[in-house]
Amino acid sequence: MPIATVNPANGETLRTFDALDDQETERRLAAAHRAFRSHRTTDFAERARLLNRAADLLDEDQQDIARTMTTEMGKPVKAARAEAAKCAKAMRWYAANAERLLADEHPDDADVKDSGASRARVHYRPLGVVLAVMPWNFPLWQVMRFAAPALMAGNTGLLKHASNVPQTALYIEDLFTRAGFPAGCFQTLLIGSGAVEAILRDPRVAAATLTGSEPAGRAVASVAGDEVKKTVLELGGSDPYLVLPSADVQKAAETAVTARVQNNGQSCIAAKRFIVHTDVYEEFAERFTTGMRALTVGDPLEESTDVGPLSSEQGRTDLEELVEDALGKGATALCGGGRPEGLDRGWFYEPTVLTGIGPGMRIHREETFGPVATLYRVADLDEAVELANDTPFGLSSNVWTRDQGEMSRCARDLEAGGVFFNGMTASHPALPFGGVKRSGYGRELAGHGIREFCNATTVWYGPESDAH
Repeated sequence: MPIATVNPANGETLRTFDALDDQETERRLAAAHRAFRSHRTTDFAERARLLNRAADLLDEDQQDIARTMTTEMGKPVKAARAEAAKCAKAMRWYAANAERLLADEHPDDADVKDSGASRARVHYRPLGVVLAVMPWNFPLWQVMRFAAPALMAGNTGLLKHASNVPQTALYIEDLFTRAGFPAGCFQTLLIGSGAVEAILRDPRVAAATLTGSEPAGRAVASVAGDEVKKTVLELGGSDPYLVLPSADVQKAAETAVTARVQNNGQSCIAAKRFIVHTDVYEEFAERFTTGMRALTVGDPLEESTDVGPLSSEQGRTDLEELVEDALGKGATALCGGGRPEGLDRGWFYEPTVLTGIGPGMRIHREETFGPVATLYRVADLDEAVELANDTPFGLSSNVWTRDQGEMSRCARDLEAGGVFFNGMTASHPALPFGGVKRSGYGRELAGHGIREFCNATTVWYGPESDAH
């Protein structure tokens, strides 16, 4: 895939970029390693000062970077502005909380004495240069939720971004440079996917984080495993959205529309499989379908647009094949099911609700990356939980119920990295984020995320260590 900005609203190639040659890649690797040796010794106050400055600059740049993201990958510009604001919020959160999250741990005195020590501590020390392989769907947020904690912990970062968002990738490096971070602390590598393995195998790279597809995750994890290097993977999702009899059905249906089409439906944590109890199925289906049908599909730079184009022509083709397979095997489209009229240029697809989904359909097992929802009717909670877990993925989940017993059951039994009750799944800097099964491993955000790329170092002092 060429490194280029191609506007998905009209298919026009706006800018192309040459991949870095071996000499420039080596220069950047060396700079990252050099920067780590000094950045790791800075105190939290200095790191926080720099990160807060970067957040301030991002706020100032919000309109421009939002337009860049929209032009590169097609999200509605109002959503792009919200993404930039969310990034600034996360940066400030880590600037304010990193020192507390990485404070030394003090084991219990009785356990310390039992170990034969006069005292003991656990220090959190940065690992080194971390390679981030990032996707196009949230081109700023996916990077920043890694970069903010990594830099605050004392690591340095190398970014291999998706090839269709090069201007956003270059902006992030420039943002940290303008904020005053020393040269080499955070750099963008404009390289193809074929160049990732050599960089990951380089002894100066300590670890890697990847957000993306399962095949990409497998490839990075395989190389990192061979090199015995730490990885964090956030992969696909096919999140269930359970609506049970005690739910506020109107609110559940309204939220379901947003949960399915956020980011044009191209979100790993978007609700995708809507599992509804038979007692409220008809009401939910009517309200949900009405809401999906009412969405405005169009130019993502227009403020009135709810759903823009998919990021690529191939992405739309993949989605069309899933829908056509389902329809050909007996599914029914309550709305949508094809390309919208009047939008011949660009890679648009109608908001779609499919019902009558069965196990023999690809869409029952595969992730739908676009504004297509699958709707299931279930007889009881047992069937709802069983169907929710009938997926190779386990990123997050949504449950609508007012019944405390049902809440306890779902929190215990849903196979996912998160269970969100009576609200839409979303990531927040104070809450850990990640999945199970084929949705990956490790956690981002919160204290869990900042510690992923730290060495928990046991420091043990024998009886003769204390001054006399």
